[in-house]
Amino acid sequence: MSDDAPGSASWRHTVRTRLLAFARRSVRPEGGFVWLDDEGERDPDKKLELWINARMTYVFALAHIGGSEDSLRLAEHGVTALRTLFHDDEHGGWFDVVDEDGTPEVTTKGCYGHAFVLLAAATATAAGAQGAQALLDEAADVHGRRFWDGEAGRCVEEISADWSEIDLYRGANSNMHTVEAYLVTADVTGDAVWRQRALAICERIIGIHARAHDWRIPEHYDADWTPILSYNDESPADPFRPYGATPGHAFEWSRLLEQLAASLEEPRPWIREAAEALFARAVDDTVDDDTPGLPYTTNWFGEPAVQERFHWVIAEAVLAAEALHIATGHALYAGLARRWWSEIAEHFVDDTTGSWHHELTVGMRPSTRTWRGKPDAYHAFNALTFPDLPLAPSAPLTIGAAR
Repeated sequence: MSDDAPGSASWRHTVRTRLLAFARRSVRPEGGFVWLDDEGERDPDKKLELWINARMTYVFALAHIGGSEDSLRLAEHGVTALRTLFHDDEHGGWFDVVDEDGTPEVTTKGCYGHAFVLLAAATATAAGAQGAQALLDEAADVHGRRFWDGEAGRCVEEISADWSEIDLYRGANSNMHTVEAYLVTADVTGDAVWRQRALAICERIIGIHARAHDWRIPEHYDADWTPILSYNDESPADPFRPYGATPGHAFEWSRLLEQLAASLEEPRPWIREAAEALFARAVDDTVDDDTPGLPYTTNWFGEPAVQERFHWVIAEAVLAAEALHIATGHALYAGLARRWWSEIAEHFVDDTTGSWHHELTVGMRPSTRTWRGKPDAYHAFNALTFPDLPLAPSAPLTIGAAR
């Protein structure tokens, strides 16, 4: 690969630098990070969202460890927002959506958002951000005490503001991001219980449920963890709970499984088997020799359900290919990574703004069926960063050495 080819280290560094410059435009001087539109201006119709603020805090904290100037200040800006604007001072935990003075628009508390708070807090702690250790202490306590269900070996999805009522829905997506947060928390704190919990989640959602459905991952479950395969079949393009299988998540789980295996002293053989099987199934269901990009969802026969191409899906696909190539050395994975980097460079990177187009049609033109604007730097930043790093320990502990 030439020095300036898409996916090369120098190309990724250049694209990452421009991405971070765009992401800095989300800083709200009064606190937190705003939702950006296509041009990098604040979307006035969007409130402050927990997942965006936690992800931006994570990105700037990791960027600081990697040597990016002025990123520590922005990570601390995010830590402050998480400790104040989004925090429920009465009951603990964090609200998913708040207005500019911190009044909650949504009062229930979600595993998804709390997983990102934990990820941000652990990464900011590794970065030495002021206030991050206190945030990590609380986030670990809340996630472990409120969302972790030891009997089920997985996390519950949503709980009322006062923690008195647990919603009956269970979701794979929030558990997947919990795996990510738990692996980083294990490395930053040195407490192996988080890694064991991550393993338990993977054993059940992937080792049992995905295996039983031909490596297409059931995303939605009832309170007893019985898959609901028809969930949202009338609203298939939902941004967080779409109908059917989500190949982008299969790629993401594949990469996380390889990171999990690399972190264990004696990884179990099924982990590698599952990582490769998830990847193979997602490729079979999405890759078309004549059409760039990867569809958002498929039905349970592998036929595309939502054809739009999302930036996060191809970002996770290329990350999985890079991780599997590191782990196995197989040329197949390197070849797919080269293809996807080329498609990212040609279609997803916005050369005008430096951000990535979040959603494209099958014809690779901008779409807003599911996503509006460019609020999220997290998936793209990870894709541009992780190929330089070992699979374990996690990025906050290794990115500094890769400088």
